[in-house]
Amino acid sequence: MPHLPNSHATVDLAFSLHPYTNLAVHEDRGPFVITRGEGIYVYDDLENKYIEGLSGLWCTGLGYSEKRLVNAAMTQMNQLPFSHSFAHRATVPVIELSEKLINIAPGNLSKVYLVNSGSEAVDTAIKMVWYYHNAIGKPEKKKIISRKRGYHGVTVAAGSLTALPYAQDDWDLPINRILHTETPCYYRYGESGETEEAFATRLADILDQQITNEDPDTVAAFIAEPVMGAGGVMTPPKTYFEKIQKVLKKYNILLIADEVICGFGRTGNMWGSDTYGIKPDLLTCAKQMSSAYFPIGAVMLSEPIYQSFVENSRKLGVFGTGNTYGGHPVAAAVALETLKIYEDDDILGHLVNISGHFQKRLAELSKHKLVGEARGVGLIGGLELVANKKTRKQFPEASKASVTATEKILGQNLILRPLPGDVIGICPPLIITEQEIDDIFDRTIRGLDEAEVALR
Repeated sequence: MPHLPNSHATVDLAFSLHPYTNLAVHEDRGPFVITRGEGIYVYDDLENKYIEGLSGLWCTGLGYSEKRLVNAAMTQMNQLPFSHSFAHRATVPVIELSEKLINIAPGNLSKVYLVNSGSEAVDTAIKMVWYYHNAIGKPEKKKIISRKRGYHGVTVAAGSLTALPYAQDDWDLPINRILHTETPCYYRYGESGETEEAFATRLADILDQQITNEDPDTVAAFIAEPVMGAGGVMTPPKTYFEKIQKVLKKYNILLIADEVICGFGRTGNMWGSDTYGIKPDLLTCAKQMSSAYFPIGAVMLSEPIYQSFVENSRKLGVFGTGNTYGGHPVAAAVALETLKIYEDDDILGHLVNISGHFQKRLAELSKHKLVGEARGVGLIGGLELVANKKTRKQFPEASKASVTATEKILGQNLILRPLPGDVIGICPPLIITEQEIDDIFDRTIRGLDEAEVALR
């Protein structure tokens, strides 16, 4: 809960620049200072206890007090606090992590390239797509298509794929060779009388026509989150990825699965690609890869793409890209231990046991007067708020309905996140119990009740 500035808040206002923050509002209210965490809970600087209902930023899958990860970091720090992967160098944690990732990867991915974040992973995937097409003698095949309301990061290239106004307005984005196609949200964009399958067919046809108009020989890749997270928690309509992949195969266009949010169990399977039958040529991941205890991300790629890199480096003398901290041994050790915990504690089995209850409680919220649709899969959910449930009319933008609602929910000591389209994101740590799920939704209902009074 926001409160009067203390000394830390005063220093924050004097020196810190906050991402994704209304800076004018921040000048007046000051920061919400988090000082410690335990399990699914975090505490502020006044020792108020909150459920962290978005796992930080969709990322702290194992909660805030997993000692095995702390010990893994300390052990590696003591043994080898830094090395790099340039010029043939390798470390044991990076080798073991790479093997582990490929062993659990979907489809036919064969190599791992480590980076430091989801945005870096997406930027690198873009570079790889361009490099690949140069290597195979198709230098004109460079355009990349993402979806409107998709979220892929905020660096210059990744931010160009993130087709959300706040990530592009006045940033001079998108850059050239980036295109956007329609959003696969049946509730918001399906036409009257149109089935989910028909909606998916229409979107695939739109994509096909868009590729044709651009010239298929210039279109290199299509990138998609299995579930669109930060754009509004939008699950794909039935048959969507099946039909989209047919279009991509028709024109020999690569598919990048952006698993930064969905990967490592969030949708109920290890990957969102497993949940929705996606067979990627490249895959980006981060966040729950280390339960966010240490910054790390990865790009996984197929063997044909890798072999083109081998041949091109033979020609050029080097695979000319790299990150100083990509493959940091401490980050790799923490990520490797995270994946071991997912296995040792049978996190996927736990998700099978509790995700049904999570989705049941989520679906019940569709009855609330403010909620137009409650949607989700596995242990991720979204509530789309509307002014009129029958017509699906949204609140005026000035109402800031989702912001108002999440502030009221914060008053119930539950942290959720407002998202574009007046959606509230719910994404608790994977270790959550059924009782804690009930606590989240009970608090959410109380907050929505208060928000309804405020908004009406």
